[in-house]
Amino acid sequence: MKRYKYMAVLALALLAIGCSSTSKKELKPQELEKITTEIKLKKEWSKSVGSGQGKLWNTLIPATDGDLLFVSDVNGRVSALDRFTGKTVWKRKLKLNVSGGVGAGNGMVLLGTLNGDVIALNADTGADLWRSKVTSEVLAAPATNGDVVVVQTQDDRLIALEATTGQQRWIYESTPAVLSLRGTSAPVVTEYVAYAGLSTGKIIAVDTERGLPIWEQRIAVPSGRTELERMVDIDGGLLLSSNTLYVATYQGRFAGLDAQTGQVLWQREGSSYVGMAAGFANAYVSLADGTIESVDQRSATAMWTNSSLLRRQLSAPTVFSSYIAVGDLDGYLHVLSQVDGRFVARTKIDGKGLRVQPIEVGGWLYVYGNGGKLVALTIK
Repeated sequence: MKRYKYMAVLALALLAIGCSSTSKKELKPQELEKITTEIKLKKEWSKSVGSGQGKLWNTLIPATDGDLLFVSDVNGRVSALDRFTGKTVWKRKLKLNVSGGVGAGNGMVLLGTLNGDVIALNADTGADLWRSKVTSEVLAAPATNGDVVVVQTQDDRLIALEATTGQQRWIYESTPAVLSLRGTSAPVVTEYVAYAGLSTGKIIAVDTERGLPIWEQRIAVPSGRTELERMVDIDGGLLLSSNTLYVATYQGRFAGLDAQTGQVLWQREGSSYVGMAAGFANAYVSLADGTIESVDQRSATAMWTNSSLLRRQLSAPTVFSSYIAVGDLDGYLHVLSQVDGRFVARTKIDGKGLRVQPIEVGGWLYVYGNGGKLVALTIK
């Protein structure tokens, strides 16, 4: 029987952003402090690209391939934009509720839906390449290496589809947790290996040819009396950089793993439902309570901690030049120094909030708001 996850909004309200440990009284998001602006963010272009993330806890992150930027809203409006000018190259109305996207690469744009549809579009024209059905909802972007398209479904299955036809090549079965946040991490796919984070707090690596397991590593161990307390989801996107796989779990740990063997290189206690960033030999994470932390990857010790954004429902951080950028529930983009975590800039992007991780390409930062506003920024 298919297992359905509780809405992330409910779980986060109960455990991550709404309550203190000593009182049942709900705490408000921390008020923003005045900052000293040290760098100037230049808005290269801005446009509305649809309805944005919608009312569910969707995380429709844009994707780039070459000079094109691909974005979808919850109602299936998919656009390809020139990433330097914001000019529309093509757009489609799929008439489907998109919940997983956007994946891009090897001439394809990839999306998933609440009904278990996986759609592949031609990156140059937006024309349909194929559509395929999988076992349940797709809540994160599919990924491809050009040979297969790998999809992680809401019921913790990893499914490989033929990149040319959409036919199923293999399926990796996994038993999901009894209770978890709404969402999954997006798989990371290389030429030979697919990596995925599961609702049970495990990371798996399987070969892309046949779907056979290469290694499995538990990042967090469920603990507590109730199923709510025992949730250890890996919902944030995985990051693969220089043979290190970065992963964060809810109510567990965040860590760096050797991508070839699964060996834990370093780990640290912490709860996060979003992805991580890395730079300057440090790892950066937005914790569930709104704290941002920088960790030395050699010693797993905290280099700095910024607690000025408590309960502001932060996005995953993104490395941007010598800085990191993170969004919040009120639609502010905060830019912090990688060196000591001080604020160096702040700008309002979308009044409905910034849930998804900003993406950085070649010194350009693309920020997609919950309400559908897409902004391209550089440092002047």
